[in-house]
Amino acid sequence: MSNFLETDRLVLRAFTTADTDHLLALDNDPEVMRFINGGRPTSRETIKTRVLPRLLHDYPCWETRGYWAAQEKTTGTFLGWFEFRPLDEHSPAVVELGYRLNQAAWGHGYATEGSQALIRKGFTDLEVERVTANAMAVNTRSRRVMEKSGLLFVRNFTGDWPEAIEGSEHGEVEYELTRTEWEQV
Repeated sequence: MSNFLETDRLVLRAFTTADTDHLLALDNDPEVMRFINGGRPTSRETIKTRVLPRLLHDYPCWETRGYWAAQEKTTGTFLGWFEFRPLDEHSPAVVELGYRLNQAAWGHGYATEGSQALIRKGFTDLEVERVTANAMAVNTRSRRVMEKSGLLFVRNFTGDWPEAIEGSEHGEVEYELTRTEWEQV
């Protein structure tokens, strides 16, 4: 397994098909999925045919992936994943930051630690010019991670939800950080 990035407490590595059970557990926790799909369960078939192919996708502009399995460095425990993927497959200029961690990892600073490390790598090694992130407006935990990671609030907006979930009536928020802003801190 290839490690993409390490921090003091985390290893971000490439996903493999062996992660199916980890993803199944993560995506079947109603609290983890509360702001994603309203907490509905995800089938093993969906993990295999939709989720894993997206997580295994290589982006031509980097010749690497945009989603990374997060493990606790000392124990190897699967914590969830981070997204740091180009919005345009052929240009690393703008990337989307995201994260999905299991409940046991919440409140320990892992999301902020991983996000800050990805932002740093993006601006120093990957030719990224802007990092963007979105969340439901009512997802205060995710918004706090974005803020602690250095991203700045840009706007509220209303997304097109295929099925409305609790809180979606309040809309979504967008945060971003440019290379110039990051260099000035």
